Amino acid sequence: MFTRALLIACLTAMPALAEGDDPLGTLNPDEMSMGRVMENIRQGQTRMTDCAAGYLMTKGGRHGLARETFQACAEAGYSGAMTWMSYMENNGLGGDYNPDAAAAWDRRAAEAGDSVGKFNHGVNLMRGHGIARDVEAGRRLVDEAARDGLEIARRLQGADYDLDEITPDADDWKYAPLF
Repeated sequence: MFTRALLIACLTAMPALAEGDDPLGTLNPDEMSMGRVMENIRQGQTRMTDCAAGYLMTKGGRHGLARETFQACAEAGYSGAMTWMSYMENNGLGGDYNPDAAAAWDRRAAEAGDSVGKFNHGVNLMRGHGIARDVEAGRRLVDEAARDGLEIARRLQGADYDLDEITPDADDWKYAPLF
């Protein structure tokens, strides 16, 4: 009888015990969801796989989450996230259109040695978009990106640095001088 009562007491207490924090960790944690990625990011865990999820968020139209992810990852030093932050700023995704911030992110990526960052920063300098215009410095950065093997940089070189080669005319309004 005592054994049966003990067994019943243990069984009825199990759900309450299961709901508390387990000192040994969480069984079957949610590992592969956007919710988990955001939890990691918000806890300052900027693993490459979490940072790469920002791409899926952007392409899925979840720009606020993508911006939060890329911001954290860029601040942690991931140069690829810096170029994505530039993209977000330059297209007003998850925030206002901000060419100055876009150029600053491209500069940081270039300074970190990122080929895409070098190319983008070079193009920004050549256009004077979000940064003071300096065509020669811009061409030098495009040349560095081409030496790094970036095909679009080689394409721009081959077009004698004609920016129409890489930008559709639909974007002319964006890159027109403001003065």
